[in-house]
Amino acid sequence: MPDGPQSDDTSSQAPLHYRRVVLKLSGESLADSGGRGISGEESGEIARQIKLAHDTGCQIAIVIGGGNILRGAQFSGSNSLVHEATAHYMGMLATIINSLAMQDALEAHGLQTRVMSAIPTDKIAETFIRRRALRHLNRGRVVILAAGIGNPFVTTDTAAAQRALEIEADVVLKATRVDGVYSDDPEKNPHAVLYESLTYADVMEKNLRVMDATAIALCSEHKKPIVVFNFKKNGNIVRAISGETVGTWIGAEKRT
Repeated sequence: MPDGPQSDDTSSQAPLHYRRVVLKLSGESLADSGGRGISGEESGEIARQIKLAHDTGCQIAIVIGGGNILRGAQFSGSNSLVHEATAHYMGMLATIINSLAMQDALEAHGLQTRVMSAIPTDKIAETFIRRRALRHLNRGRVVILAAGIGNPFVTTDTAAAQRALEIEADVVLKATRVDGVYSDDPEKNPHAVLYESLTYADVMEKNLRVMDATAIALCSEHKKPIVVFNFKKNGNIVRAISGETVGTWIGAEKRT
């Protein structure tokens, strides 16, 4: 894999642990404390941390959810006005909105970016083409991958796993508001246990809500590791791409 962009001062840089990553952010990560809309303060802070990570020479692709704007589940059950497939397409459009917001936040920090959408939106974003995405990454641009994979009934978690395989990323970084994967919801159960390392099989057998089952299956089949960590802690994105022990590592075997 070609080297990522290097800073002018490489003498003090540690060797990269991950040369190329897919960073999965939830839509709520861009929102205010209520989890809705887009907060300039929250988006700017994430962009600042991504800039620090990018400065290490790591090539970064980002997948953002759309839950801060719309969730397909709100149109299920008793709400029959909108067909479920239509709701999924609406959710894809929400991810494009978030991707455009993140693009401007990153560029405000001096990064070059490209938004690449699985749904053609040529007025505002490039259509995703694997080879073009690789070229952008190799030229030091942050690539924001929008609209999932362009099909309904596919989550952005699965899109992150799929794109990681396509662009040959070394790892999927799943950014959350908690410190990693717990045995139970830590916000409801103060006795929930934080796992430092899990296998894909552990995740499935324990029914741990890390990513959806399809995403876990894709990563398992292709032995693509996942790191689940708290992006709210300053410096954690850099620590994650540097291979430091942060959050929960998920792979074919437990990490020792």
